[in-house]
Amino acid sequence: MVLMLKRALVVPIVAAAAVTPALAGHPAVHAATARAAVPARAATTRATATTRATATTRAAVVTAQAAAAAQAASTAPAAVVTTQVTAAAQAAATAPAAVVTAQVTTAARSHHSSRRWRAYLWAARQRGKPYCWGGTGGCFDCSGLVMAAYRHEGIYFGRDTAEMLASPRLVRVSRRRARMGYLAFYGSGHVELVAGRRYTLGALKPGTRVGWHRRSRWWHPTMYFRVKDAG
Repeated sequence: MVLMLKRALVVPIVAAAAVTPALAGHPAVHAATARAAVPARAATTRATATTRATATTRAAVVTAQAAAAAQAASTAPAAVVTTQVTAAAQAAATAPAAVVTAQVTTAARSHHSSRRWRAYLWAARQRGKPYCWGGTGGCFDCSGLVMAAYRHEGIYFGRDTAEMLASPRLVRVSRRRARMGYLAFYGSGHVELVAGRRYTLGALKPGTRVGWHRRSRWWHPTMYFRVKDAG
């Protein structure tokens, strides 16, 4: 009885062991195994492709950012310089006109203008006339314009800069006290009229015309004088 029971148990085990290799080699099993492997491989391929695409995208973004930064760094200074040059040119072109407008408006609003004011405005109306040596009308040299402007108001204190500096009618003042129409000397050989904190009005040199000149570190008045009884 026991022997028969053992044989009954051994036979199925042996049969299963014999069938398993046969099933493993069966085409249907291979096909099923292959079909199961395909989705796994596809998933792996997609994951790899996604990773590569992400890495490529990040590299492209970094490259684009670096290129943009480099371009900005190279073009920004040029843009800044262009803007500064343009602003300086506009300021140089419009400042004299703004000075004249403000000065004429101020004079017009006052109930009466002093002889100094009227002398200055007369000189301002000569703007654009050419420089000429010894000129006191139609064309002017530096002292000729200043002399003619004040002579127009009945005041005379010399024809050239040497006579003007020696005249008792001129009283020296500090730069802080200089007013519109005061005399501004550049050394002892050139004179113009004060036209504000940064400008003087005069005939500068041959080849130029009467106009406003902006002071700078290298070109600025060294002495200022008011004219007695001119206001």
